[in-house]
Amino acid sequence: MAKLQEIFTRLRETKKQQKVIKSQYRDALNGSTEYSAVVEDLKNLREKKKQIEEGIKADMADNFNKLEDLKYDLATDLELLNDAALTTLMKGEKVEVTDEYDQPYEPKFKVSFIKIN
Repeated sequence: MAKLQEIFTRLRETKKQQKVIKSQYRDALNGSTEYSAVVEDLKNLREKKKQIEEGIKADMADNFNKLEDLKYDLATDLELLNDAALTTLMKGEKVEVTDEYDQPYEPKFKVSFIKIN
């Protein structure tokens, strides 16, 4: 099994290669006049789309306020669920929940690293 540091280094090198290729691709796109014209048309259409959406949002203001409240409740409950699952796991108990159709779900934990400087 590969060592942790070797895998980490390989991931960083792969990301560097991706960054270089993506930069070359963006440069090639920016050099294309046809692409620039399409981007400008797309920008105008997005502005028009946004105006239409804002008009409809104004008509449905009550529902959008409720939607914002639901988003907040969802985020809060998700954090609570994560904390409860981790606490249960730390106690050495099995972590599992079921949905309304009695389908079992088990947690999927993820490890990520952040720079510490």
